[in-house]
Amino acid sequence: MGKEVITGAEALMRSLKNEGVKTIFGYPGGNIMPVFDALYTYTRGEKKVFDHILVRHEQAAAHAAEGFSRVSNKVGVCLVTSGPGATNTLTGVADAMMDSIPMVVIAGQVNVSALGSDAFQEVDLVGASQPITKWAYQIRRPEDVSWAVSRAFYIARSGRPGPVVLDFSKNAQVSMCEWKPAEVDHIRSYVPYPQLNMDRIKEAAELINKAKKPFALVGHGVELGMAHDELLRFLEKADIPAGRTLLGLSALPTDHPLDMGMLGMHGSYATNMKTQECDVLIAIGMRFSDRVTGIPSSYAKQAKIIHLDIDRTEINKNITVDVPVIGDCKMSLPLITE
Repeated sequence: MGKEVITGAEALMRSLKNEGVKTIFGYPGGNIMPVFDALYTYTRGEKKVFDHILVRHEQAAAHAAEGFSRVSNKVGVCLVTSGPGATNTLTGVADAMMDSIPMVVIAGQVNVSALGSDAFQEVDLVGASQPITKWAYQIRRPEDVSWAVSRAFYIARSGRPGPVVLDFSKNAQVSMCEWKPAEVDHIRSYVPYPQLNMDRIKEAAELINKAKKPFALVGHGVELGMAHDELLRFLEKADIPAGRTLLGLSALPTDHPLDMGMLGMHGSYATNMKTQECDVLIAIGMRFSDRVTGIPSSYAKQAKIIHLDIDRTEINKNITVDVPVIGDCKMSLPLITE
């Protein structure tokens, strides 16, 4: 069979299709137009793969992709042009990073030959987005499209989810390449699911067994890890009441007898008082936001704190804990329950 040669823009469409994308939120512009030309044939007729939602502002595309991801449990995708089009998405990107929402932003960019020349609608998008993404990458060759898209989706959806930005130079969109679909399922320097430390699991279980007034804080990590059943078994077996963060509100049924409602700045008085009266505080998939803790130096000083989280950078970041359990709570909760 002969080699199939296609444009970088066509390679992007095929790569998105391979990732299972069905919905794209976008707003066209000059430096992403070749991609929109390719997208056109994928949105109608027998070849239809995608539903394209035309927004009226790039920030809306980013927030729409966020919302889509939240309700579908899929990676949100938005497609915008370079310069102001790209920078307009950054508020949504930052929000996705804070809220652990898997999203891929694909932005146009000037030709590689014009990079660094302050060309019309040129901006260092990779540099601007690196602090608020899990990964940001500039595609300069059409041969890199399939690999970059596969890697982007793998990073966005694995471990603690978050946004990824792909900066797609215009020359790479229109240049030809041999079509070679890629599948990235491992990155040497990236460990999305840390191995559980069984000594920490045992230490946490022993501390909970000795507790007189334990209390659990349930966060977004339970939702992201689909650990609802594991959480219920843990709480019910140990008979531990629980409060929920804003993003963890759906992690526990509101009519469950152990549920004490939302905690934090906008939570109930009783729930917040439990954090100041318990002797063991078990934080599950939450990051001790200032909206939850208030003044960190006076937060739950009377309690021993156990923190279950998949992201090791959250451990001891805002609140110093006694027993850190790093890993997916869907895996750690059953082990502690046993």
